[in-house]
Amino acid sequence: MKFTSSRDKSSTVTFAQAVMNCMPEDGGLYVPCETEDLRRWILYTNENTKFSSIAGSLTSAFIKDEFSPIICETIATNAFNFSPEVKQLDEKLFTMELFHTPTGKHRDFGISYLVSCIETILNLNGGSAIFLDVSTGELGASLALSLRGKKNIKAVLVYPKGMVRGMEESDFAWNGGNIYPVEIDGTEEDCHKFVRAVFADKAFIKERHITVANTANIGRLLPQAFFYPFAFSRIKNKINGNIYYALAPGNYSNVVAGLYAWQFALPLNGFIIPATDSLTVDAIGEPVLLDSLVPANRRNPSDPSEPSNLERLEEVFCANKAMMKHFIFPKPIDESDVNAAAKELYTKYKLYSDRHTARAYAASKTHISVDTGEAITVLVARDSPSLSENFVQHTIGEVPEMPDSIKKSLKQSNLARPLVKTPEELKKLIEKIQ
Repeated sequence: MKFTSSRDKSSTVTFAQAVMNCMPEDGGLYVPCETEDLRRWILYTNENTKFSSIAGSLTSAFIKDEFSPIICETIATNAFNFSPEVKQLDEKLFTMELFHTPTGKHRDFGISYLVSCIETILNLNGGSAIFLDVSTGELGASLALSLRGKKNIKAVLVYPKGMVRGMEESDFAWNGGNIYPVEIDGTEEDCHKFVRAVFADKAFIKERHITVANTANIGRLLPQAFFYPFAFSRIKNKINGNIYYALAPGNYSNVVAGLYAWQFALPLNGFIIPATDSLTVDAIGEPVLLDSLVPANRRNPSDPSEPSNLERLEEVFCANKAMMKHFIFPKPIDESDVNAAAKELYTKYKLYSDRHTARAYAASKTHISVDTGEAITVLVARDSPSLSENFVQHTIGEVPEMPDSIKKSLKQSNLARPLVKTPEELKKLIEKIQ
C-alpha cells in the first residue's frame, strides 16, 4: 500500500516515508491512496484470535510490499501485550473497552505500534528519529513506556510547567533514557506554538529526522483501524443485523480509522457520534462537514502539533455528502443527556463511564435505525472511567478503583531544570540530541 497527501494525489510515498516524514509538503495529511479487500483476513478470525494476531495479519496486508509477513507480525507482537475487551451488555448493545492498557488511555495502542514501526524501520535502514510533541502528562507517560530500551529513537516533549507525569528517573535523557522533557512557563496552547514554530523550519525537521507521535502521523492512526476487526471477531457469531459503532469524536482519529476498516471490507454500517461545531447536522438532520466548504488550496496547513483528522474523513468520502450521510450520524446532545446516559449505563448495566463514553451512549440512544429490531450498537469506551473521578462521582455517586499502573502514570515528576523560554532555545536543545 502506498500513501498520498489528502490535498495532492499526484505523488505517493511508502509507509516508511509517511511515518518518518509525517507531514506532506503541501500542508495536507497522509492517507492511503488505494483500498484493499482484506475480508479473507477479517472473516476468518474468531473470538479466540488475539488482538496482536489481527494486528499482525492486517499490518502484513497493508504494507506487504515493504516488509515481510514475519517482520509485520513482529511489529504487532512487540507493540501489543495488551488488548481491547469486548463485552455484551444486552441483545442490542456491546461495549469495546480500549483502556485496558498501562496508562488507562486508548492512545497506548497507537503509540506502542508507532514506536514498534519506527524501531523496525531504523533497524532495517539505519538512522535515527526524534519525536517532537506537546504533552500535559498522558502522551509523555505512554511514550516513556514504549521507548524504554529502544535504540535510536528519542522524544522531546514540551510541557506546561509542573505537568510532567508518569516517568521514572531512568527515562530522562540526562540519565541515559530516551525522553527530553521540556517545561515552559505558559499554557498548553503556548506549548503548541513552540512546536509549530519548530515544524515551520522544514529543513531543520528533515535534517534532524523529526516526526510526531500524535495522529498527524499515519503510523499512529492506522493501528486504530485494528479495533474494529477485533470487535467484529467477538460479536459476529452473536448477531444477525447491522453493526453501528458509537463513539466520542475526539480529534476524529477513531472515526477515520473505522472508515479505513470499512474501506478494507469490514462489515459495518456506520458511526454514531455526538455532533460538534465542525461535524454537525443540517436542517433535515444530515451530516455537514463545515471544513469542506473551504477549498484545499485556501486552507491553512495541517497542524503537526494539534491535529484534526477531519480532512482525512473528508477525503474518504471525497466531500460527497450523499455518501457520507449513510455512514456518519452526528447527533446533537446536551449536558442533561450526557448525565442521564451515564446514570443509565450504571443502573442498567453496572458500567462506569467517563464523559466521552456517556456522550457517545447518549448519541446512540437518539439514533433511529431503519433496521428495526436487528441492528446492534458497539459503544466504544476510549479511556478508563477511573481517570474521570469528578464526573463519575457527580453522576453515579461512587468511583471505580484506579489500577496501580494508571496511578503510576499520573505520578508527577520534578525536573529541577531550567525552563525553555523560546522556540529557538527548543531548537538548540534538539540540535544537541545524538
